[in-house]
Amino acid sequence: MINTKHLLKVTMVWVSIVYVICFAGVALFPGIRESFMYYGLHTATNLGENVMTFTLFTAGLVLWNVVALLVVGLFTVLFNKIKA
Repeated sequence: MINTKHLLKVTMVWVSIVYVICFAGVALFPGIRESFMYYGLHTATNLGENVMTFTLFTAGLVLWNVVALLVVGLFTVLFNKIKA
């Protein structure tokens, strides 16, 4: 059995750390977005304007934490319900 509450807390901390590092990287090195798209995803797209505000930072942080919690929550429910 997986401890769901503990796993969700760890997920929130992990996603928050990664998000802050990525946001800071894009803020300090704006060209990193296009480079990642080209070299990491092998695609060349126009990402538009590079707008970075505290509101967007907060909204993105909340959004990614909610998405991560839903995914990990579903994983733990399925893991605990499905018997090997």
